[in-house]
Amino acid sequence: MADQSSNSSVREGMVTYCYLLLYIALSSGQIFFNKWVLSSKEINFPYPLGLTLLHMVFSSVLCFVLTKVLKILKVEEGMTLEIYTTSVIPIGAMFAMTLWLGNTAYLYISVAFAQMLKAVMPVAVFILGVAAGLEAMSTRMLLIMCVISFGVLVASYGEININWIGVVYQMGGVVGEALRLIFMEILVKRKGLKLNPISMMYYVSPCSALCLLVPWVFLEKPKMDAQGTWTFQPLVLTLNSLCTFGLNLSVFLVIQHTSALTIRVAGVVKDWVVVLLSALLFADTKLTLINIFGYAIAIGGVAAYNNFKLKKEATRTTENPNSSSSQ
Repeated sequence: MADQSSNSSVREGMVTYCYLLLYIALSSGQIFFNKWVLSSKEINFPYPLGLTLLHMVFSSVLCFVLTKVLKILKVEEGMTLEIYTTSVIPIGAMFAMTLWLGNTAYLYISVAFAQMLKAVMPVAVFILGVAAGLEAMSTRMLLIMCVISFGVLVASYGEININWIGVVYQMGGVVGEALRLIFMEILVKRKGLKLNPISMMYYVSPCSALCLLVPWVFLEKPKMDAQGTWTFQPLVLTLNSLCTFGLNLSVFLVIQHTSALTIRVAGVVKDWVVVLLSALLFADTKLTLINIFGYAIAIGGVAAYNNFKLKKEATRTTENPNSSSSQ
């Protein structure tokens, strides 16, 4: 019996690590794939808004096919018109904003520098969380936020070819993602509705697609019609959209087998992988010692933030030991 239980735990551990590696590989690969599609002379598709819109339409169609036609996956119930209009639509709008601005940033700054700027995410989430009444201001959290901000500033100072347009786009994407996370926390805490990522994608993707369609019609479609030199490659763009969908599924699998905190830790590992690999793959990426030093400081702050959140969640679980058994 002991051997069987130990073998079972080893097997479960191996499966979990496989899911983590899948998430890191897909997340890193998707960033490089998007950069290549947007900036490659071979693909010639410098339209981040159109690419993001394609991702959301593809995700909407695939979610519908998997849940309603093939019925392989099930959409969780409990969604109401009030919840959809007050929570899902804002989440969809912020998700669209995050992907649009984040992908646009790749046209102006390197992949490595974009990842360094993303390290400021906990700062944005914390500030907006305090404003929304979801986070409490504390000296320790303020110190952690200062460390992360200082690290990002040092990394930015070490950037050789800094492009402020790209920085603005990337920081706009960070704010959009922080707002999305805040709206999702409100959905869970105040609305009492917990949706797995498949259900969330089912509801959010069509909304995001509509939010992206309007600016695409006015901002990018005229350019695409006027230039007429871009080549639409269905196979490449379909694979790119499929990778995006696979990435969202891998997040679902990791959270299902571990926790949301594990995703955060895996995200830190992924960021380092992306920064180092981009220096090898892309000619526009030139890392300096100041870059790496500043990013290391920021990542240290992110690690402290994750540790603080873990202890907070553990304390909450200890104070409410019957919450899981009563459900």
